[in-house]
Amino acid sequence: MIKLRSLPDLWRQWPVTVRDLPLALAFALAAAVPALQRHGTQVGDLPNRPYDALTIGVVALECLPLAVRRRWPAVCLVLVSLGFAIDQLRGYHTVAGTALAIALVSAGAYVEQRRWLVAGLATAAYGSLVVSLDRLGSAEGVVGFTTFYLLLALAWGIGAWLRQNRAAEAERRRHVEEATRTAERTRIARELHDVVTHHVTAMVVQAEAARYLTGAPDKLEQTLTAITGTGRRAVGDLRQLLDLLNPDHSTDDPRTPSVGDLDTLVDQTRQAGQPVEFVRDGTPSAATGSAEVAAYRVVQEALTNALKYAHGSPTRVHVHHGKGETTVEISTDGSGSGNASPGGSGRGLAGLRERVAVLGGDFSAGAQAGGGFLVRARIPAGNPS
Repeated sequence: MIKLRSLPDLWRQWPVTVRDLPLALAFALAAAVPALQRHGTQVGDLPNRPYDALTIGVVALECLPLAVRRRWPAVCLVLVSLGFAIDQLRGYHTVAGTALAIALVSAGAYVEQRRWLVAGLATAAYGSLVVSLDRLGSAEGVVGFTTFYLLLALAWGIGAWLRQNRAAEAERRRHVEEATRTAERTRIARELHDVVTHHVTAMVVQAEAARYLTGAPDKLEQTLTAITGTGRRAVGDLRQLLDLLNPDHSTDDPRTPSVGDLDTLVDQTRQAGQPVEFVRDGTPSAATGSAEVAAYRVVQEALTNALKYAHGSPTRVHVHHGKGETTVEISTDGSGSGNASPGGSGRGLAGLRERVAVLGGDFSAGAQAGGGFLVRARIPAGNPS
């Protein structure tokens, strides 16, 4: 049994000609209703003529082309106009003549090339019809013919307005899609930077230190073990991030960092040779969500910069869970700073500032008056990820 809510989707999957066919058939059937006979469009005020065998062909010519009004709008307009002209010249005046307005609206909306040529030919065709009706004794007059032409032009104008709205909507969607793709690329680049840079920096620092430990096998073994562990964690974190980018990945069990992982992060930094003092006070909010991720990333980036630019200098990490917000401060002694180093992209601090700003927080990073570097972030809690 087909669910009712899926019927519109099924209908949209049909070819456009099939979807337009019911409208064409409705006009044709309406022309056959006795009560609607002689109530159709009348131009030229010619006397009515009884329906005959030709009437069936005229009605079909006026109505059935509506099935292709969106696929071949110019062809539809030509055929319907021809049927309409015969209808008026023969004096049938069927209700099927109303299909001309639908054909004009469709042409104004869906003709893409040589629009002015189509409009000019339609005007010329109407002029020919007016001359023919006048020769047959029409008493419509210039005012009547002009008024009817303006109504036809209005139908074309309505179609052109619909076309412009459709084009504007398509352009708006294109801009939204481009902005979404740009934002997603930026987010992916930021996540890759946050996930990979810290581990790789720690590995580089540890590898540099291993050069000077050839005479101390125990310490060398310890350092190499730390490098191996850091590399494995980097591969694991990168695999998790790539899994999240997989469209088939289930979001039921995403692994995102939080302030609860800071102990492990600090231990990794200490293993890389950076003396870190870690203090955490207060009680985390029950639902911090993306605020926890932001706090973790701030500490991670600050410790990475400390390893890069002030290796060996004392570093202090203070995380305070206040009422409705989390404050993170990381200070590093020495001359190191968070500015871009040779080979650095400068993306880290800029990404953190954007991440914190999105959550409505404050972020600052700069040199301290007494030397060293201070990174500080105030992140409102309660933002579910």
